[in-house]
Amino acid sequence: MQKYFVTQTQLFWKNSADEFKRVSSICLAAMMTALNTLIGAFRIVVIPKFLTISFASLATASCAMMCGPLLTGTVAAIADILEFILRPDGTFFFGFTLNEFLTGLIYGAFFYRVSTISLKRCIIARLCIVLLMNMFLTPLWLYILYGDSFFALLATRVIKNIVMFPIDVALLYFVTSTTARILKQRRR
Repeated sequence: MQKYFVTQTQLFWKNSADEFKRVSSICLAAMMTALNTLIGAFRIVVIPKFLTISFASLATASCAMMCGPLLTGTVAAIADILEFILRPDGTFFFGFTLNEFLTGLIYGAFFYRVSTISLKRCIIARLCIVLLMNMFLTPLWLYILYGDSFFALLATRVIKNIVMFPIDVALLYFVTSTTARILKQRRR
């Protein structure tokens, strides 16, 4: 059983790395980067510099289903840099670019080459993003940038994430299940 898991895991990451060699994957990733950048331009600022709501990760999740975690993480990081170039607000900080890369990597790990999307998979994927990025790394980056208390930053994020979690999961489920249906039709 363990040997099978290791072999499948190695094959998963090899297939994901091979997406960099496919022209169709690169073109698709470029379109998703543009979509991510476009959606990212329309964000809701709740508390300037500290709390914003964006739905750009939906394009990242859709890209992750088709392009794998490595290519998706890379293009998510590129999209973050493009967003900053096109619409700079505040100081550029590589930590936020790392967040975007990890978001693409996590979504890719959960959704790459998955033919049927379950609500449970969407909940767990979004929970990983919320706990790692929204509740730990982003407050850490804000603490490094602005020197405000990590726990004060965390408190505002807890409320936002509790409110947004069901909305994010519902949108994630809708986008990924729609993408899965389109991919099934395309394969026929």
